[in-house]
Amino acid sequence: MDNIILIGMPGAGKSTVGILLSKTLGMRFIDTDIVLQEQSGKLLQEMIRTVGTGAFLKTEEEILLSLQCRNTVIATGGSAVFSCEAMEHLATLGIVVYLKVTFDEMVLRLRNITTRGIVLFEGQDLHEMYDLRIPLYEMYANITIDCAGTDMETIVETVVRKLRKFPEKKLSW
Repeated sequence: MDNIILIGMPGAGKSTVGILLSKTLGMRFIDTDIVLQEQSGKLLQEMIRTVGTGAFLKTEEEILLSLQCRNTVIATGGSAVFSCEAMEHLATLGIVVYLKVTFDEMVLRLRNITTRGIVLFEGQDLHEMYDLRIPLYEMYANITIDCAGTDMETIVETVVRKLRKFPEKKLSW
């Protein structure tokens, strides 16, 4: 139970916060989107476009289920919450931290959604994606951090402070 798992919308800052957290706490760092790209040999958006959303989500689930690590900050893809099995597995590995952003903030942070690798179901727009995912993030989170209008350093400080007060799971640091 000594890992920190970051979940949240695309653009919420999971990768950036993850790197800063790992440096702050002396932990390893894994970005599951990068693992997915390395294993597939394709960029996320290219993979979604060529194999389809369903196959992409299945591959993402397999990667999440294969994770066996300690003392690691894990930044998940925004669509990780679509796999109940994967999220249950991640919950056994550590504390799940939801980096929460408003819809407007997410849109501001996403410079180019056509190359970012965002899972959108057929006919779905960003607002529908946001509305669909919010209850999933809330359901799986042990800790929720409101990131709206906050710089990354402050977010990291808030995560560390809340983690140290979290009684159910003990981290090694």
